[in-house]
Amino acid sequence: MKKFVTAVVKHETNTFSPLPTPLAAFGRYGGEPGPIAGDAAIAAYRGTKTPVGAFIDIAAEQRAELAFPIAANATPSGCPPDELIEHAAERILESVAGGCDALFLDLHGGMVTQGFDDPEGELLERIRATAPELPIAVSFDFHTNLSAKTIDNATAITAYRTYPHVDMYESGRRAGDTVVRALNGEVRPLTVWHSLPMLTHLNCQTPSRQPMKDIMDRAIRAEACGEVLNASVLGCFPLADIPFVGLHAIIVTDDDRPAGVKLLNELMDMAWERRADFVFEVEPVEKSLAHAAALEGGPVLLADHGDVAGSGGSTDVMATLEAVINGGFSDVCAGPIWDPSAVAQMVAAGVGANITLMLGGKTDFPAIGLEGRPLEITGTVRRITDGRFPITGPMGTGTMQDLGRCAVLDTGQVEIVVSEDRHEPFDTGCFTHAGIDPARKRFILIKSRQHFRAGFEPIIRHVVMVSGPGITTSDYSLYPWDRVRRPIYPLNLDALSNLPADGLGG
Repeated sequence: MKKFVTAVVKHETNTFSPLPTPLAAFGRYGGEPGPIAGDAAIAAYRGTKTPVGAFIDIAAEQRAELAFPIAANATPSGCPPDELIEHAAERILESVAGGCDALFLDLHGGMVTQGFDDPEGELLERIRATAPELPIAVSFDFHTNLSAKTIDNATAITAYRTYPHVDMYESGRRAGDTVVRALNGEVRPLTVWHSLPMLTHLNCQTPSRQPMKDIMDRAIRAEACGEVLNASVLGCFPLADIPFVGLHAIIVTDDDRPAGVKLLNELMDMAWERRADFVFEVEPVEKSLAHAAALEGGPVLLADHGDVAGSGGSTDVMATLEAVINGGFSDVCAGPIWDPSAVAQMVAAGVGANITLMLGGKTDFPAIGLEGRPLEITGTVRRITDGRFPITGPMGTGTMQDLGRCAVLDTGQVEIVVSEDRHEPFDTGCFTHAGIDPARKRFILIKSRQHFRAGFEPIIRHVVMVSGPGITTSDYSLYPWDRVRRPIYPLNLDALSNLPADGLGG
């Protein structure tokens, strides 16, 4: 019987975020603090639309024994300790030493620890040093920052092709199937890659729209027709002040470097020619809200993208919510707002109680000179929940979300979901589990930039992007860049492409 090992090590690191990320934070989807393993990990991920969900299925199809030594997944925040990589490497290497025909890794690619700019590459290098011939499949997030250390120590790498990420399972299948074929002697994977000096804006990256759509579509066609084994374009995670930020592409061929280089040059040329289209222009919050108020029908979704948990934000910056209230908006649902102390106050008061809170504003952001400012607000406690609900939409389907205790504060204008844990809404369950039907609201105010489209797009009529303040701001001029590669577009408008004039060569 074949022996496979799989593992999850995931964190998207905003190096400007002050939010700590201890090892105990890596229990996302696991139902308990810190990483999980073994049967608990398999139970948490089997049947889910995630890369490791695909790896579990592949092991079953291959009738392979599967070891699952670690599942470590945390909500995006500041730099985690190097202890995470030490712990993950120890657990994975222990399993590999017990017998392993292939390793399947569900990694993020956008992690930065306190000591490693490319901790995924560090992890892979340690594994490869111990098992130099081991076939290793890696599925990455679309928001990956790559170094050569990563490329040099994996057999097959794929990445999500969507944003919101509704193809996580498929990404796992793509990498996993290539490694299974290699294990069976059917193919000899060979990887070529490149990284352009482009700091793309998160609001302009999605492969469902231009400028990325044509680029990603070309990669998808190349893989689908057998031109290459795997082709991935990675938009980068731009809120990381490290040398490896950039727009990347990874091509895996069946021992055919010229074919890989040809496609790689084509994709990189397309991206560089469109570099100006990857820049997002912010506008004042008041202007965006005035536009929203003038729209006919609803729901109108207000995407407050400067304070997004999924990019390392606190989700407790109150400026946009305050502007909505002061602007006279009504029939609004909003949240989740991260404020454990406010939840405790509402729970103590009980359902039906009228209460005045100093909501949110508990977090300061020294990197951008933004101080937290709570919002004094009065309303009625409508509901209290345990904050747990399954994802039923297309992103991460089947995973269990745990927002900690939640409470709904109804001000008359706005029903606000307040949570003990941070969460980026990508599924309507964050509202419906608390008795709010967002489809029946005139306005939906959430802290998200793209992922909301996975769960909310079917029920909304309009989307208005709101450039509120926070540590995930789209105004890159506010960040104190120090270690990012230079020159890089658009921080350096005169930056040049690093592709040779005659291409990368075969």
